[in-house]
Amino acid sequence: MAKMVVTDQGGQTHEIEGRAGLKIMETLREYDYGVTAICGGLCSCATCHVFVEPEWLTRLPAPQSDEKDLLVELQHYDPERSRLSCQVEFTEALDGLTLTVAPEE
Repeated sequence: MAKMVVTDQGGQTHEIEGRAGLKIMETLREYDYGVTAICGGLCSCATCHVFVEPEWLTRLPAPQSDEKDLLVELQHYDPERSRLSCQVEFTEALDGLTLTVAPEE
């Protein structure tokens, strides 16, 4: 099974099992790492904001305009690493994906 390496809001790093076919947010919200996903993945709240390590960004689909619009409004937005985890489907090709849960806004 493919893994993700996640650093939570408290700075602790965890290796967790990723589930192919689900949005990254769906896996992260099951843990107490800081992803609340209040809107349930509708790309309307940004409570699933994560920082993806740069070497992984080219393997992810490009963000759509609605995701970009939300991200740029965030206090902790990082144009080099910010993504909404509700907008990225986990696949076996993402085995080892490394990300950090963004601070709460």
